[in-house]
Amino acid sequence: MSNLKTSTKTDVAIKNFRNKVVELENKLLNSNDTNIVKGNSDSFPLTHSFSDGVYVREMKMGKGGMVIGKIHNRSHTWFLMQGHLVIATEDGSFEYKAPTYVNAPAGCKRVIKALEDSVFVNVHPNPDNIKDIDKLEKMLTCVSYKEYEDMNFKNILI
Repeated sequence: MSNLKTSTKTDVAIKNFRNKVVELENKLLNSNDTNIVKGNSDSFPLTHSFSDGVYVREMKMGKGGMVIGKIHNRSHTWFLMQGHLVIATEDGSFEYKAPTYVNAPAGCKRVIKALEDSVFVNVHPNPDNIKDIDKLEKMLTCVSYKEYEDMNFKNILI
């Protein structure tokens, strides 16, 4: 596994990363460019599988493909089963070569670029064995940092 950190985490760097990623994501989502894929597609096919208490989400990425993920509400583990990726998070930019895995913290949003055809797998807890993908996405992810921070603040008060 190659794990090359190219930047350092500070409050300013975190805010700067978040602002730039959100700005880029909004620009892409509002674009009419037909080369920009929004959501599940043949370009980035998703496969969903389940076992007792576990949800597995597999994404295939072609060489040169780029994805901006959602913010994850909970820590989880992801695996790179095939390929070579560069992943930027607020903790820095890292290169990964298959096979490898990473324990990702809650609140993580990733910008992923495939340097080779790649297979990327997220493994999430699913204690209620939900199989409705829309419900799982709402449970496991947030669409904004504000939503994530509000959710965490509310959990602290409970």
